[in-house]
Amino acid sequence: MSRLKRTAICAALSIFAVAALSGSGAASAFGAADVVEAERSSLLPGAVYEAAAQEGETPVDYTIIPETPESPLAGDETRVTLSQLVALHAGSETSSREEECLAGAVYFEAKGEPLDGQLAVAQVIMNRARSGRFPSSVCGVVFQPSQFSFVRGNSFPPIARSSHYWQQAVAIAKIAGNDMWNSTAGSALYFHARRVSPGWRLNRVATIGNHVFYR
Repeated sequence: MSRLKRTAICAALSIFAVAALSGSGAASAFGAADVVEAERSSLLPGAVYEAAAQEGETPVDYTIIPETPESPLAGDETRVTLSQLVALHAGSETSSREEECLAGAVYFEAKGEPLDGQLAVAQVIMNRARSGRFPSSVCGVVFQPSQFSFVRGNSFPPIARSSHYWQQAVAIAKIAGNDMWNSTAGSALYFHARRVSPGWRLNRVATIGNHVFYR
């Protein structure tokens, strides 16, 4: 820091010290020109403004920027998207027979569809298992006779377990089974492919991807 700058800053500090000691009378230490100068220099003392100008620097170089108060939301976790949640769980293994059944149903019924559509299929199965109107387990719902066309007896056809589709299906099963995300299908208990029109007299809940969902 140059001697001119140091002198200017010391002079400014002296003015503020006098103001602090003199109480309300200290206001007379500044004239109208000083007030204008201070406003022009982002409320810097006039002596500092002049020092900056003489040394070829801009007053902004000396502007004292107050600390910005921390946002009330700072530190809170940012809400993730369904896609991010799926990516977080993709690649993991199923942790139970129930999760395996749910992932298998999603894989065969909705692989390749939007993630919300895959989740909706899983949600219907979870809703059925909790409804008291269908088998009380996920596997019981999936393998209930005449419900899912992909079922072969009490088993699934072969699954390409290294595929991206299976990894997504497992992630969706974990998300649905642990209530990590609210599905657009809500409380739906039935669905059919959009290419068919069964004429059900049920309340339509949503149309997602290749399926129409009902309550």
